[in-house]
Amino acid sequence: MNFISTIIAFVVALGVLIVFHEYGHYLVARLCGVKVLRFSLGFGKVLWRRRIGRDGTEWALSAFPLGGYVKMLDEREGPVAPEEFHRAFNRQTVGKRFAIVAAGPIANFLLAILLYWVLFMHGVPGVRPVLGEPVAHSPAAQAELAAGDTITRIGQSDVATWQDVRWVLLEHALRKDHVPVEVQNARGGIDFRKLDLSGIGPEHIDGDLIKAIGLTRFQPAFKPVIGKLIPGGAGERDGLQPRDEIVEVDGQPVSGWEDLVARINAAPERTLSMTVLRGGAKTIVAVTPEARVENGKTLGRIGAMPHIDEAETRKYMTEVRYGPVAAISQAAARTWEVSVFTVKMLGRMIVGDVSLKNLSGPITIADYAGQSAQLGWLAYLSFLALISISLGVLNLMPVPLLDGGHLMYYVAEIAKGSPVSDRVMEMGQQVGIVLLFSLMAFALYNDINRLFGG
Repeated sequence: MNFISTIIAFVVALGVLIVFHEYGHYLVARLCGVKVLRFSLGFGKVLWRRRIGRDGTEWALSAFPLGGYVKMLDEREGPVAPEEFHRAFNRQTVGKRFAIVAAGPIANFLLAILLYWVLFMHGVPGVRPVLGEPVAHSPAAQAELAAGDTITRIGQSDVATWQDVRWVLLEHALRKDHVPVEVQNARGGIDFRKLDLSGIGPEHIDGDLIKAIGLTRFQPAFKPVIGKLIPGGAGERDGLQPRDEIVEVDGQPVSGWEDLVARINAAPERTLSMTVLRGGAKTIVAVTPEARVENGKTLGRIGAMPHIDEAETRKYMTEVRYGPVAAISQAAARTWEVSVFTVKMLGRMIVGDVSLKNLSGPITIADYAGQSAQLGWLAYLSFLALISISLGVLNLMPVPLLDGGHLMYYVAEIAKGSPVSDRVMEMGQQVGIVLLFSLMAFALYNDINRLFGG
């Protein structure tokens, strides 16, 4: 069922992103007086088609779903009747052609703003950045951050959640900054610290940045009581039940949930004898944790979550919410920040400061789509916004075959006063094909590596 839901979430995400992108091209083409022959979701063999409108535009679904296109009247692609010369794309001014091509990526950015606007108006839940004990000898420990501190500001950015903290620190880590951090201490006072990120390398940015800096989340002490069990997981399969309290593992007392997790992690595919308090009586349950590879380590997992005291955990939760007008500016600012950061990351990949392992292909994106959909519609909309921005930025790259490549030609046309020659465009297409297929192959390799390497 998870596989089916992942496929559905991926297909819906692709459909929304592609339709918005291509509709941007379509709408501006129509506004510029260009005749649109076909609007296709997907490439290759047409599976379904229908003609709509005065021009008989063909709306189609095609066999290969990873993309789409808008086909316009163009003398370079077929004969055009003399009475329709003025409606051909190639006959338009360079300004109109530029606007039509740029409209696709712009539509993706507008979609992201719309999605963030909805999220910020509804309210985005998050975990307050309350610190646990910093890792010894880490940048966090050297900055004298302490357990119980709540991070309120990093550099010039206010932070309200751990997600904000990670996002802001990622930007500063790329610059290897010595960044000022404002915290509210456990007594309610305000302290100022300086976090040295000069030692954070590409391997840390690729992995768990928060852990590399030495920051830990404050964890309320949970009892070893099971709240939920993942259907089909080792815990459910071997007979554990919600509300079971695990008091001993292999005859040794369990002090809390963290202690229980540590023992399960250390026993992949090894049967554990668990003494369970159930309904006031003790019983023995033999549980064999499944083996899962995480960050190169094989850990045991039973698919159990702790029973959580909601009143206690609410102290550490927050919600970021704005009114309709303020939400628009926040949504635009978030879209701009993510876009700029994406460009910076691409640039650092090119020069080798960030590993190309960060490139993701359709398998990883499908996995993220499924995971976010399972977490709820807020997480799914946030995923859609991020992918929409990525699609917009990618299409603006000055690579032939992408929208950015066409825009590059139009800039050259404006500069030299005449269109780029057909020969140059042919050579550009060949280079673009090689670059895009190489990029796709590498992203797919990363996907397969993640899939089989954990």
